[in-house]
Amino acid sequence: MTTEIKICMGSACFARGNADNLEFIENYIKENNLDANVEVYGSRCSDKCEKGPNIIIDEKTYNCVTKELLLEKLRKLS
Repeated sequence: MTTEIKICMGSACFARGNADNLEFIENYIKENNLDANVEVYGSRCSDKCEKGPNIIIDEKTYNCVTKELLLEKLRKLS
């Protein structure tokens, strides 16, 4: 089963950390050979700017996303 990760590309989320989060996700996927199991997409603003950065993993929304949270979620994919 493929995991879908949607990263909010709205300017507020991107400025609040999703630029770094995107790089972190891409590196983790590459380093752990998860390319075939994970699809990463950009999404438009989710209108939750005050809670950003926002990321959706398999249709579950996460707010105020940090690298620690991403690592916890990504490790479950390995």
